[in-house]
Amino acid sequence: MDSFMKMLSTQALMLVYMLVGYYCNKKKIFDKATEIKLTDFVLQITMPCMVFNSFNMKLTMEFVKEASFCLALSFAICGTAWLLGKFVYNRYPSDKKSILQYATLVNNCGFLGLPIVSSILGEEGLVLAAIFIIPNRIFMWTAGISIFSKESGNKGKALLKVLMNPCMIAVYLGMLQAAIQLPIPEFLQKSLTGLGNCTTPISMLLIGSMLTALTLDSFKDWSIVYYGFIRLAVLPIFALVFMKALGANDILVACGVILTAMPAGSTAALMAQKYGADAVYGTKIVLTSVLLSMISIPLITLLV
Repeated sequence: MDSFMKMLSTQALMLVYMLVGYYCNKKKIFDKATEIKLTDFVLQITMPCMVFNSFNMKLTMEFVKEASFCLALSFAICGTAWLLGKFVYNRYPSDKKSILQYATLVNNCGFLGLPIVSSILGEEGLVLAAIFIIPNRIFMWTAGISIFSKESGNKGKALLKVLMNPCMIAVYLGMLQAAIQLPIPEFLQKSLTGLGNCTTPISMLLIGSMLTALTLDSFKDWSIVYYGFIRLAVLPIFALVFMKALGANDILVACGVILTAMPAGSTAALMAQKYGADAVYGTKIVLTSVLLSMISIPLITLLV
């Protein structure tokens, strides 16, 4: 019950940010141009800082084997989510399918997942969680972007665009930093941390601003319920069976299942906004899956 209340508190915090964004749009503090500029600011500045900061960890030699196993399992689960998304949404139009695919691949394992893992599994689980989410972020800025950015004219140019995305550059630098442990000046570390910490509030403000386009009738869409079943039930149960079959220890299984059970990442709506897909639909995916996850996550944790 304590873990459930902490999870509920985190999601309530997100709701407050979204309500502020909604208010800002209604009061004309935000307009469409503001949303576009803030989206660029998040994707090109604050989120790369957050990604880089996530690699700020030290791995002892005795932990390397378990960390490598954790990383391999996470890559396999992310790969499964990516493949699953390519086939299970074929009945939907392309503008919806791209968002459903992306939201199946990329969930909110960072902002929501890490606090929940920490509260349930403690420090050991949190270290594993920091490793487990790395493939999710790599897939986010490679396969995830390619779902939206389909430049058919020049595949090489499209690939280069993905690989040189600001967040992918942050991944490269973060991996290098984790490997060599180069000291970073305190003022620079605090600057990166401060900018990275802006990501969630600004993202939620933007999503709240987009909420002004929604009506109650717009939520009568069974594709979102179908998505919730895939993201919040099918994938976590697959992760549970897969990791147990490969002999992962209890801490790693619990960590992996909890993180896989997280709802859609807020970037689903941001990417839709950025690349001209249905941003309102993306917002519905994020909001509805967060609401459903308040029920599904406690149920999933009972299995581990």
